[in-house]
Amino acid sequence: MKYDFIGIKKQGIYGINNPNLVVQFTTDIVDFDLKVIGDGKEITYECQSLNGNNDFLLQAKVDKNIKEVEVLFKNNDEYVKVVTLKNMIHSRIKNKVTDVFKRIFSKIKLVFYVLGKGIRFMWREYHFLVPISLWGKYFNDFRARLKSANPNIYNPFYKNEYNKWLEEQKCETIYEELEYKPLISLLIPVYNINRKFLSECLDSILEQSYSNFEVCLVDDCSTLEETKKTLEEYKKKDKRIKVRYRKTNGHISKTTNDALKMANGEFIGLIDDDDLLDKDALYEVVKVINEDKKIDMIYTDEDKLDPHGNYCNPHFKPDFSPDTLLSLNYICHFTVIRKKIVEDVGGFEVGLEGSQDHDLFLKVTEKTNNIYHIPKILYHWRMVEGSTSMSIDNKSYATDKGKIAIENALKRRKIKGHVEKDKVSTYYRVVYEYDKEPLVSIIIPTRDYADILKTCVDSIYEKTTYKNFEIIIANNDSKEKETLDFFKEYKKKYKNFKVVDCIMEFNYSRINNIAVSKAKGEYIVLLNNDTEVITPKWLSIMVGYAMQEHIGVVGPKLLYPDYTVQHGGVILGLGGVASHAYIGADRNDLGMYGRLRVPYNYSADTAACLMISKKKYLEVNGLEEDLKVAYNDIDFNIKILEKGYYNVFLPQVELIHYESKSRGLDTTSEKYKRFLVESKYMYDKWGNTLLNDKFYNPNFSKKAWFMLDKKK
Repeated sequence: MKYDFIGIKKQGIYGINNPNLVVQFTTDIVDFDLKVIGDGKEITYECQSLNGNNDFLLQAKVDKNIKEVEVLFKNNDEYVKVVTLKNMIHSRIKNKVTDVFKRIFSKIKLVFYVLGKGIRFMWREYHFLVPISLWGKYFNDFRARLKSANPNIYNPFYKNEYNKWLEEQKCETIYEELEYKPLISLLIPVYNINRKFLSECLDSILEQSYSNFEVCLVDDCSTLEETKKTLEEYKKKDKRIKVRYRKTNGHISKTTNDALKMANGEFIGLIDDDDLLDKDALYEVVKVINEDKKIDMIYTDEDKLDPHGNYCNPHFKPDFSPDTLLSLNYICHFTVIRKKIVEDVGGFEVGLEGSQDHDLFLKVTEKTNNIYHIPKILYHWRMVEGSTSMSIDNKSYATDKGKIAIENALKRRKIKGHVEKDKVSTYYRVVYEYDKEPLVSIIIPTRDYADILKTCVDSIYEKTTYKNFEIIIANNDSKEKETLDFFKEYKKKYKNFKVVDCIMEFNYSRINNIAVSKAKGEYIVLLNNDTEVITPKWLSIMVGYAMQEHIGVVGPKLLYPDYTVQHGGVILGLGGVASHAYIGADRNDLGMYGRLRVPYNYSADTAACLMISKKKYLEVNGLEEDLKVAYNDIDFNIKILEKGYYNVFLPQVELIHYESKSRGLDTTSEKYKRFLVESKYMYDKWGNTLLNDKFYNPNFSKKAWFMLDKKK
């Protein structure tokens, strides 16, 4: 029988000696209820979401002596029988064998799918003559592909898959009539570039669908004759192209400043002499300016063009992220800025060649908040030998100059701190400094499980280098003698160890809010009792970030006991309301563009461990007490964003998280019903925000972090 309120995708009883009922279904009803009946008696079941939306998996252990099992679904206050199954040994054996063969076939299919892609790659790149030094790399890559392969998504860093995605995205542009058509001056410093690359660059500009631009080319005393000839040729071809020749070589900052002096436009755009613009790049920029004439700076997504003419290594960027910008120049190309602001900040800094754009962006973003990100690939950065696009090693001085640019930004902003170069990547970490340690209140909710709590508390006292903290145990009605004895012992042992009784039904939000009201600290840490400190300077580092005026929530990298990643920042709308990034990744994984190595702005951090100033915590009225268990931390993070603060993930700070050991996971029917209600609460309150995470590019999939969806 078919029903319009539920769709059964899979049903069966599996297992020979220990039968297990499995029902996979889909429903649009949010606050649903189920019953599982075996020979007239109700059976306990577990129900969980498969994707955070409307696909669910119901499981229940069934006694092998039960003859018939029924599943009832509540619809319009009436329970309707939706599944009826006979519990017979021969059908269970058949189901078990079928399920095993399906899994084996699926695994074989996946292996051949990944192997086929690998064979094509080896033939195209090496004709199977792979250097021995690369065997290990490609074997590890093969294993990684097996783990992450999904036939419904593309990996943007696999060249073939990215180019297939680009093909699927192609569509005809529908041009709107633009009321305001500002002149845009494109600044291009030129030095010894061959004709092919320079002409392709200029052709991509002349072919723009938006025509009100000028090209300001400054040659930095090139010795290559074809460079000069190409400049003269294009100067004659189009009156919008202006060329100036320097008499001495001054390097990129002086050369670009000369181009800035030539510019007559209200806005300037930055282009390298061998790169390509998408034909609608300027149109898309001006379209945004028409929608908001106060915008001062616009940047777009970009990718690279390899020596064979293939697009690769896309950079799908977040919206403006000030702390990410202090870790790396994530803005890069294509960037258009109001000319007056560029002039006001002094143009391009001589002496910071290689990081002159990063320095400029830091200065400009100190002058304006009117910054807009266009999430479209509109710039193609050519990979040529000797270029930074091939390898940062080609211009290692650039990383040194980048460090100076960030340190200069700290000085201008009158912020005490210094900059570290990450030893593994090419990125940076700001280390904020302060003269006096403010008091930090570490709040740990618990209900019994003294052994788990002891591991957590001992790791704080034994490993933490920061001295000025207090631990507040939010005691949620602990009963066990072992726990109560632990409280007494540690209150005697440590003067900064306190217990606040919260005798009530479990409500994570209310428990923490009560504890915060008792806290004396200027900064609050919400910490799960099933965590363990790894990084001795964890509080020192987190306080440095939390005390910055623009920063709200600060969160660390959390690891499973096997040292794989449990929390690498939270992405809104991923798999439902929200999900952690990089779950299961290796502890030493770089993450995409250093996301697991250097600080990044995310929309949220998990409350398993987060820090925030008490003032900002109270400014948003703390945790939402209507959310007793799930998503109260996500709601809290979003409230902080709504106040104009930025949340930051700090991968250099690490803790182990044993994950919900003392409370259990939301798998029982009652807990899951509550979970669904709290999910609905979040969608009703924050629906648009959940769908449009500002720090997660909209081109990325909501099924898997930092992947691309295939077109269906």
